[in-house]
Amino acid sequence: MEKNCRNIWARCLKLIEEQLPPKTFKIWFEPIRALKFKDDVLTIQVASNYVYECLEERFIDILRSSLKAVIGPNAKLEYSVVVENQQKAPLTTTLSSAPLKKPETNTIYLDKPNQIGLKNPFERVNNRLQIDSQLNPAYTMESFIEGSCNRLAKSAGTAIAKNPGGTAFNPLLIYGGSGLGKTHLAQAIGLEVKQNFPEKVVLYVSTNLFQTQFTEAVRKNEINDFLHFYQLIDVLILDDIHELAGKTATQNTFFHIFNHLQQLGKQLILTCDKAPAELSGIEDRLLSRFKWGLSAEIKSPDFETRKEIVLYKTKKDGIEFAPDVIEYICKYVDNNVRELEGTMISLLAQATFNRKDLTVGLVRDVLGKTVRRQAEDLTVDRIQQVVCEHFNIEPELLQTKTRKREVVQARYLAMYFCKSYTKASLSFIGSQIGKKDHATVLYACKVVNDMMETDRKFRIEVEELQKKLYCSC
Repeated sequence: MEKNCRNIWARCLKLIEEQLPPKTFKIWFEPIRALKFKDDVLTIQVASNYVYECLEERFIDILRSSLKAVIGPNAKLEYSVVVENQQKAPLTTTLSSAPLKKPETNTIYLDKPNQIGLKNPFERVNNRLQIDSQLNPAYTMESFIEGSCNRLAKSAGTAIAKNPGGTAFNPLLIYGGSGLGKTHLAQAIGLEVKQNFPEKVVLYVSTNLFQTQFTEAVRKNEINDFLHFYQLIDVLILDDIHELAGKTATQNTFFHIFNHLQQLGKQLILTCDKAPAELSGIEDRLLSRFKWGLSAEIKSPDFETRKEIVLYKTKKDGIEFAPDVIEYICKYVDNNVRELEGTMISLLAQATFNRKDLTVGLVRDVLGKTVRRQAEDLTVDRIQQVVCEHFNIEPELLQTKTRKREVVQARYLAMYFCKSYTKASLSFIGSQIGKKDHATVLYACKVVNDMMETDRKFRIEVEELQKKLYCSC
């Protein structure tokens, strides 16, 4: 039985490894051991409750699909948690089970039966439209740490939660870079509204899903039902509206939904990666409506805010970081909140699996492999030098017009790292690398990002270069 369960888990690991970055797979899955397999139930051993919770929260979909592929549709998974060589009773999860905590559901009665075919985030049951708000219960106002970088946005959100649709902040457009907490704050407002006004219908939806639903409604000739549904919402949260760019038909439909909700005093909350004035590919009439309410920027957190975030998370997770460790983390992880939280998970995982105390030395070693140093440590010239050494080509070749594959790849990567790790403008980067314009730099960054998503070998090579850049500082 033991040999059989190890074989099954090895096959599952092979499938899981294909879906994850190497570092993530090594940290979370390599230490896991299979204990037994019986009646389609596989029991695996994990190091702590924290590891169990992280696997359930972050990787359950990958685990589910992999085990079903190897074992079959009735596959189930049990966790056996080990603490200091004493084994607790197994923690069990059923792969087909629903989330532990489901958001509240609103029910709307329609005047007549409809033919809506869209199943997410709403579905039709007889003449009733059941709406799942699609809000993550973990995204609360309490867990959204306020600082100078986001105070305006949070203050506006708090006011909206007390009087949705009745403030001057309608729509509220929250904008800023990736990983700064836009989605967290938008959903936190929705959760507060539901708590204060249980009768209100709140819906969070990504622009990508909105586009998919619209396309499906057009295909099935159900556009009127689609419009009717969205016009029933009291608080509509649309995430990443910049993805509407270039989608004229979807923009036109959202324009009518926007107008209808505004006229009825319903609340709209939008998130975007840049200010309305900087958006391209969006119709002017829609942009003008985005500016009717408040556009609030969320910036990268300052040192004090980062420190508050770390302290909150350590308290929430019941773990302790020494003051000097916290200071070191907050000093060097300065890009965004998502990176800060990811770093803390990596540190805790390293300490758990390697059974080491979290010291500044360990943190320095982990950050050296996962987080870039401050941008001022790297220059455009230094990045070009490191990239060229990696590909074993002369730096002068980057300045020529040659289209040799290795030179083009090195040039694109140099542009990508300069944009990521320095504060130089796109125009300056282009002028220093092949005398190109800013559009070429943007194109190079897009090519690199696309290849990292689709080519595993290329992604590994980029990670190797990142390590070399860090070590060169």
